[in-house]
Amino acid sequence: MEKVAILANGGDVSGFNAVIRGIVKTAEQNNIKCYGIIEGYKGLLENNFVELNSYTNASGILDKGGSIIGSSTNANVFNYKVEENGETVYKDLSDICVENAKKDGFDCIFTLGGDGTQKSARDLYLKGLNVIGVPKTIDNDVACTDITFGYNTAVSVAMEALDRLHSTGETHHRVMVLEVMGRYAGWIALESAIAGGGDVALIPEIPFDIDKVADKIKERISKGKRFSLVVVAEGAMPKGGEVTVKGTRDNGSGVDNTKLGGIGEKVAAKLQELTGLEARNTTLGYMQRGGTPTAFDRVLSTKYGAKAMSLALEGKFGVLAVLKNGKLDSVPLEDVVGENKKIGAVSGNTKESNLRRVTMDDDLVKTARCIGICLGD
Repeated sequence: MEKVAILANGGDVSGFNAVIRGIVKTAEQNNIKCYGIIEGYKGLLENNFVELNSYTNASGILDKGGSIIGSSTNANVFNYKVEENGETVYKDLSDICVENAKKDGFDCIFTLGGDGTQKSARDLYLKGLNVIGVPKTIDNDVACTDITFGYNTAVSVAMEALDRLHSTGETHHRVMVLEVMGRYAGWIALESAIAGGGDVALIPEIPFDIDKVADKIKERISKGKRFSLVVVAEGAMPKGGEVTVKGTRDNGSGVDNTKLGGIGEKVAAKLQELTGLEARNTTLGYMQRGGTPTAFDRVLSTKYGAKAMSLALEGKFGVLAVLKNGKLDSVPLEDVVGENKKIGAVSGNTKESNLRRVTMDDDLVKTARCIGICLGD
C-alpha cells in the first residue's frame, strides 16, 4: 500500500478534521502517502484532490470545525445532475469515479459520511474500488455502530441552548420550545432533554399527542412551575399526522428531497393555546453542526481515523469502522445498507435505508420515563 485518499461527504459535523488527522498520522507512521479529495464525491468525479501532510496542511486541525477538504451534500454520482442542451438531466457517472481512483493509484478511499455516503461507498466497492467507511452524522443514525462522530458535539450545543432557555422561561413564565435536528431519529432531542433538564422530548419514533404534552405542562403549573422546556426533533410528528416540510429540492429520484423544519413553531403555538402560558420556539439549526468538537468527539474521531487506516493496512475493504460495546470493530457495508441493495438505486434516507433509530427499550427512553420527561405518548 502506497497511496490512500479521504473524502468527506454530506452535511458538515464537528470531528471531520479529527478523523482526517487520525488517518493521515496513521498513514505517515506506515510510510503511506495520504490525499484529500476535494468536496466529497463531487471531487472524486472531477478528479480533484490534494496531498495531505500532518506537518503542513493537515496540522493544527484537531480542534477545527468543518472539513479542510470540503464536503458535498448533493453529489450522488449514480444519479448526478448535469446540464445538457439547456436542460437538466441525471446520469450515472460512477464509472468515471472508479476510473479516476484507479488511474490516480489510490489503494483505498476512506468515505466519511452517513447513510447515503456509505450506500454510495458500498456501490463503488462492488464496482471495484477499495473503500472503508467512517460513520458520520449528528443524527447518530448510521446502522451497525453505537455512535457516530459529530453527535456528541451536537448534543452538547443543544444542551447549552436549553440551559440558556431555562433561565428565560423561568423569568417570564413561558413554555420554551427548542427544535433540534433529527429527521428520522430522535437521539439529539432525547439525550439533550435529559442533559438539559427538559420536561418534554418529542422524537420521530413516537408520534405525539399534543394534549398529553399540554397535560404535562399543566401538571407543572399546578405544582408551582410556571414554565417548561420542550425539545422537538425536526422529524417529530403528531399522531395521525405527517412530518412538517419546509420545502423541497431537486436532487433527482431515489433520494429524500424534502427539507424539514417548522414543527417547533407549530408545537409552541398549540401549547400556548392549550396551557395559557406564552410559548416561544427557538430553532437551533446549523448551530448544531459547526464549531469546535467536544473532547469526546475529538477522541472518538481520532480513534475512528486510526482504526480505518489500520483496517486498510490489514486489507479489509468494503467495511465500515464501528464502535460496538465500547470497542472498535468493523462491519461489512452490506450490513450497513440493509435492504438498500440495488447499485445506484437509492442513495440513502429512504424507506429502504437501514437507519439506526431510537427503540422503546433503549436506556435513554427508560431513563427519560423514569425521571418524568413526557415523550408525547
